[in-house]
Amino acid sequence: MKRLDTQLIHAGEPEPRVRGAVVLPIFQSSTYESGDAADYHDIRYLRLNNSPNHEVLHAKLATLEGGDAAVVTASGMAAISTAMLAVLRTGDHIIAQRCLYGGTHALVTGDLEPLGIETTFVDADDPSAWAAALRPTTRLFYCETLTNPTLELADLPGIAGFARQHGLVSMIDSTFASPVNFRPIAHGFDLVVHSATKYLNGHSDIVAGAVIGRAALIEKVRRKLDHLGATLDPHACFLLQRGLKTLGVRVRQQNASALALAGWLASHPAVEHVNYPGLPSHPRHARACELLDGFGGMLSFELHGGLDAATALLGSLRIGIDAPSLGGPETLLSLPARSSHAGLEPSLRRALGIGDGLVRLSVGLEDVADLRDDLAQALG
Repeated sequence: MKRLDTQLIHAGEPEPRVRGAVVLPIFQSSTYESGDAADYHDIRYLRLNNSPNHEVLHAKLATLEGGDAAVVTASGMAAISTAMLAVLRTGDHIIAQRCLYGGTHALVTGDLEPLGIETTFVDADDPSAWAAALRPTTRLFYCETLTNPTLELADLPGIAGFARQHGLVSMIDSTFASPVNFRPIAHGFDLVVHSATKYLNGHSDIVAGAVIGRAALIEKVRRKLDHLGATLDPHACFLLQRGLKTLGVRVRQQNASALALAGWLASHPAVEHVNYPGLPSHPRHARACELLDGFGGMLSFELHGGLDAATALLGSLRIGIDAPSLGGPETLLSLPARSSHAGLEPSLRRALGIGDGLVRLSVGLEDVADLRDDLAQALG
């Protein structure tokens, strides 16, 4: 079996190559000649996610994550919502990790709940809480590899095993880790979702999503996606395919830079605490060393001066950019209370460890010494 960096370049690519082109062309066509498709979902049509650009991406992503099949979508939230709607119906129940990306939290509480799909949020490190939340109608256990933005690392193999034991679908958002640092299917998960906008593409120039997993489940997701229409256009497919080829080298540098910056920030007198699984001070550092191949390019931290100090920091940056999103070549900093988790009630944010002054840092590809110098002058 070929190693990850080789798969990033070659997995899923057409054989023979299209007219000898080393790079797959963009198939900018909405419509294709009719073949012998016996089923609506097999018709070759752009909304049905089966252009040559889609098919190569699907095969590549399935190989990278160790899944049977994959689909790409128009955004990360399209991936999450479509995957959930593919396996849930009115009357079903979800067990979900307590600390989730704000958009996912809003989806399950604000959109799925009115459809009659209820969610119980649990401590993803407490199996007794999972058992207490279980109902006859529970169908799904949902979690994140590393939580946004507090970088918690749950008992992921335990969650997958619990779901399998009770006949639940286990679904995990592995955006923060990417397949370079963690491959959930190898640990028992049924479905993996990504905001491919972030590390998978890695260049801050498209919005996309992906779902990977067992063939039968992905077929359900694909058919739901055909009807919902959250299709990724061929040019975005081309850019995502291009971005994936450098995923390994990008993520490994971001891992190294983030670890160096996290250690430096943890020793800075202006910093109250740092959330990063690569630090020995992280409550699940031993688990991170066991499960992860790299600690990731994301960290978050609180300053002694709270919100005022955080606001001053963001306003003083010369290299880092005050902007949401993550995973690109540019280092981005943001206040989750004002961006990714702005929709949560302040009391709930605080209970989850997301204070108004919490700073989230997505480490880019700049020289780490320059990033450290920039943070030093901004903190000063």
